[in-house]
Amino acid sequence: MKSSSLRTPMMCLGLLALAACGGKKEQGPPQMPPPEVGVVKAQPQSAPLSKDLVGRVSAYRSADVRARVSGVLLKRVYQEGTDVKKGQVLFEIEPSVYQAALSSAQANLTSAQATYTNAHKAAERFRQLRPQGFISQSDLDSAEANERSSAAAVKQSQAAVESARINLGFTRVTSPIDGRAGQQQLTEGAIVGNSSADGGANSTLLTTIDQLDPLYVNFTVSAADLDRLRAAQAAGHVVLSDTAKTSVEITLPDGSKYDQKGMLDFSGAAVDPTTGTVNLRAQLANPQHRLLPGTYVTITANLGEQANVFLIPQQGVARDVAGAYALVVGQDGKVARKNVVANNMATGNWIVTSGLAAGDEVIVSGLQAVQPGAPAKATPWQPNKDSNGPAGAPGSTKPAAGKQ
Repeated sequence: MKSSSLRTPMMCLGLLALAACGGKKEQGPPQMPPPEVGVVKAQPQSAPLSKDLVGRVSAYRSADVRARVSGVLLKRVYQEGTDVKKGQVLFEIEPSVYQAALSSAQANLTSAQATYTNAHKAAERFRQLRPQGFISQSDLDSAEANERSSAAAVKQSQAAVESARINLGFTRVTSPIDGRAGQQQLTEGAIVGNSSADGGANSTLLTTIDQLDPLYVNFTVSAADLDRLRAAQAAGHVVLSDTAKTSVEITLPDGSKYDQKGMLDFSGAAVDPTTGTVNLRAQLANPQHRLLPGTYVTITANLGEQANVFLIPQQGVARDVAGAYALVVGQDGKVARKNVVANNMATGNWIVTSGLAAGDEVIVSGLQAVQPGAPAKATPWQPNKDSNGPAGAPGSTKPAAGKQ
């Protein structure tokens, strides 16, 4: 009797232990809270419309210095590679032949003037005698004709003297503009010539003068890009600047920014049929002569403003084979992918022109811990506390790709 009474409580305790163990197995492992991510709220705003292009620097003015008369090159007066002024003598050509031609022309002029003086006096005398009937009308006419011919000969001789004086002046070759003089193309003792009457392209090239301040930067924009810009302007998405207000920033080959801004001063009116581009040109100051003609530079052209776009920090836009995208936290607390168009940047932010809606919470930090479709806890992004670096694909610490 005593053993049976003890067995019953023992069995109850065993059943209670088994029931407790079975309950713990049904509960399973504890669930982790959703990862915390930093987000920025997308708000439509206006942003500068800029485009990065490649341009080439050219001189503001470039003048070929050519021999305008033939002869022996006596000497170079200027120092190569230095700045020269308009009218400064650069070369000297043997002048003796042209000095002799001037002296001859002056002698001919003196002879013509003497002939005219005699003819004029004879005509005056005949004009006084004709009313008295001492000479015939034909004699007076001949005298006056000789007077006119001798006067014309004087003018012709004067022109010859002026021409000879000009040719003598051309033996001192001067700079046509202010600028920097290049290397001489011929040395002293060389024969220079001028086979064209106006001293044009057939004459001997002596050197070249380039004006380096200001300078031109020539670049092109594709006709397709201009068409898209005009279409966006017509739709009200873009406000384009006129030519006089379009500024240009220069990035030098070493990556540094040039300290002078340029202004667009020319836009072509036709498309180049071989390249499909439109020629543009900007003018910028070059007081230190840091830029030289022929240099290739990167240009950031500020073409106007874009309306109703979103400025998203660089970390918030990633790229893969499908293109640019952003991860957002939806109203249901889950992460969603949104494909976006982001081709330009401003002040370190991507300019997103489509793909987002006002109020979207774009994930900027914590991207490595989330996947589309998974829950996430959105908190305002703190730039100073963000240590995750630029965003790549979810689960990756690689930076996002650059502009495409």
